[in-house]
Amino acid sequence: MIAGLIDLRRADEEGLARQLTGQLRSLIASGRLGRGRALPSSRRLASDLGVSRNTVTYAFEQLAAEGYLAASHGRRPVVTVDGAERIDAAGAAASRPRSGKPRLSPWASKLGQTDWPMSYLAPLKPLRPGHGDAREFPNDIWGRCLRRSAIGAARRELGPVNRPRLREALAHYLATNRGVRATAEQILILPSAQAALMLIAAVVITPGDEVWVEDPGYPGAAAAFRASGARVTGIKLDEQGMQRMPGPAAPTLIFMTPSHQHPTGRLMSLARRTEFLRASRPGRTWIVEDDYDGEFHYDSRPVPALQGLDAHGRVFYVGTFSKAMTSDIRLGYLVAPPALVSTLEIAQRHIGLIASSHIQEALAEFIADGHFLAHLRRMRRLYHARRDHLVVGLERHLGDVLRAEVPSGGIQLVARLKRGRADQAAVKRLVEAGVVTRAISSLALGKPRDHGLLLGFAAWRENEISAAVRTMASCF
Repeated sequence: MIAGLIDLRRADEEGLARQLTGQLRSLIASGRLGRGRALPSSRRLASDLGVSRNTVTYAFEQLAAEGYLAASHGRRPVVTVDGAERIDAAGAAASRPRSGKPRLSPWASKLGQTDWPMSYLAPLKPLRPGHGDAREFPNDIWGRCLRRSAIGAARRELGPVNRPRLREALAHYLATNRGVRATAEQILILPSAQAALMLIAAVVITPGDEVWVEDPGYPGAAAAFRASGARVTGIKLDEQGMQRMPGPAAPTLIFMTPSHQHPTGRLMSLARRTEFLRASRPGRTWIVEDDYDGEFHYDSRPVPALQGLDAHGRVFYVGTFSKAMTSDIRLGYLVAPPALVSTLEIAQRHIGLIASSHIQEALAEFIADGHFLAHLRRMRRLYHARRDHLVVGLERHLGDVLRAEVPSGGIQLVARLKRGRADQAAVKRLVEAGVVTRAISSLALGKPRDHGLLLGFAAWRENEISAAVRTMASCF
């Protein structure tokens, strides 16, 4: 049977003796030949393998010298080690660093200190924030778009990485629904909104540049800008979102979520938006507007994008399809200032931030045929009802513990602790009980000033929200 486990290749440059030695060694190390197992005699194994006896003798002697076999004159060699023990010992030896820890960049060495992505990476359970309900997505229609895109792939020429059909469809949609002023040529299609932030940082940030971000805010933004060597400063919030810092100095870049501030959901007023635009210097200070869930507005007419107010090409507009469609679509987009479009497209190719042309063509059809807008209209009604259901449930069951801040739109809300600031301890207890949420204090850049729970409502049906709220009540 041992001969049946060995495969010698006569044309191999390694030679038969070395091949046999290595394969026998592997069989012992893997446990296939255990301690105490007697091997065939050199004469018998040579006959079974069709090789010379000297070849087998060389292998036995070499393995005996390495401690794998015990061999004596006139007796069959016997395996002397247990495979699992030898693997464990080899692994332990390999795991011992010979020259200390690996050398990392300053940015990489601090990755363990951030809570982005979510440190516990819990399963998708109520009331995890940041997700829409993929169960309500029209997968049958989307599947037809994908199939037609796949069929047409053979006829499509290898064209630009940012597909013209999708750029045109997006330009029309954003102008009509978000007040964005841009030509199709200004739109870059990327694997995610995070990829858009990395691309922006690579193009406009020089190590040491100052960047302002909201505090608390989206941790992925700070991660992207720190990766480019920026000095990231967290700016406090008020009822209108990000505040303007006093003084004449302006940073290289300002990142904000004015339509629904992440995580509080606050809406930035027109006066505050204008104030930021006036404070930025064309060509010197850039503003990144992340409209991550701007499709969902419930209580009044949606406020147009900040980008639409910009007359000097200072604003990058970033969006994603993961909230409006499904999280695994892996498509985001960037509306770039006209002066930077060419540079950004070259950088996009150099860095490799390229989205599948197959998915882009399918999405272009999905939008052009009206399916995207029809899906959004339906989900707005559904998410609006789910938001209100969660607010009522929190008031009824947890009104003495939590105070919900009702956002005008979005897919999540903040519930403040009425007593104490132990939001991270509360999150730990809730996750153990099966309710996934996030602590507001974990989204702070420095010492937390805000405390509370970030609760998602969009991805969960009303019966699931009710069950989660009851579980929360029992925990508190």
